[in-house]
Amino acid sequence: MSFAIKYLTIIVLIISCLLAVHSDSQNQISDAYINEALEDTYKKFKDLKAGNNADYIPVLAEVDSNIFGVAIVTVDGQVYTVGDIESEVSIQSIAKVFTMAYVMEESGLQAIIDNVGVDATGDVFNSIIAIEKYQGQYMNPFVNPGAIATTSMVKGKSADDIYHKVAAFYDAFAGRTLTLQDDVYISESATNQRNQALASLMFAYGRIKEDPARATDIYTKLGSIGVNTLDLATMAATLANGGVNPITAKKVMRHENIAGVLAVMATAGMYDDAGQWLFKTGLPAKSGVGGGILAVSPGKFGIASISPPLDEAGNSVKGQLAIEAVSNSLNGNPYDVVPINMK
Repeated sequence: MSFAIKYLTIIVLIISCLLAVHSDSQNQISDAYINEALEDTYKKFKDLKAGNNADYIPVLAEVDSNIFGVAIVTVDGQVYTVGDIESEVSIQSIAKVFTMAYVMEESGLQAIIDNVGVDATGDVFNSIIAIEKYQGQYMNPFVNPGAIATTSMVKGKSADDIYHKVAAFYDAFAGRTLTLQDDVYISESATNQRNQALASLMFAYGRIKEDPARATDIYTKLGSIGVNTLDLATMAATLANGGVNPITAKKVMRHENIAGVLAVMATAGMYDDAGQWLFKTGLPAKSGVGGGILAVSPGKFGIASISPPLDEAGNSVKGQLAIEAVSNSLNGNPYDVVPINMK
């Protein structure tokens, strides 16, 4: 190799390194900036009085409505929190994300599409009309009939076996052992007659293959697992990181299935306001009537909030505002693309 070629090669390498460093500096956001975004958002919304606790499940009406925390976990395992990140609420419908993910891992994406569907129904989350209209198909795993049918697809020798397998899957996403909130499970079991009816109807149309009562009970029990804000952020970050928990470094699910999970979250994760949420934030998300919300900025971070008072759609009022504000400050919206070579 001539001296000129060697010299040119060195120059090209130096320029490449400088460009890489510049690119990294453009993409990285400082710890101080993230903490400031969290603190500012927390101060802005912490005293907001809006919404009400869910009360159709009696025990949820008794949860402290002043709980409010926000947490971010990045894909490289950095953790940022503000407010109350220790108080636990029941995971409720957020559980649907991870039960669906479990079935995808166990039986493949097509099993979900064939048995339940992945379309927004256009009806409320516990609609009987939607089942009749489509004979139990063209649902999605986040409306109650689809979620109970999805739960029924988990393979296992007994109800306990199925519950513990799926609960352990939740644990792996959270990076710790989560605990069943017995009072929530008892309260829900005593008041879930509508879900039992939905399950029976799904059984009648062949979407639940056997024992709809068992499927409903497992579904109810999984939704009664307790989580705190940091748990939810870590679970979201595991999705953001392609199925690897960024805190424990454990591979929880195959990255090939992540896109399917995020797609259903984007289209159906926020009840009737999923479209409005996606328009404002671009983030695949899932809420629960316990007051939790988790959201995913793919390849960047998971973010979560807990605040029990809900709006009319069933989503945490303060949680939505906080996640939207913080994510937008951190350029979390995957659709917000700045063109290259912009003059």
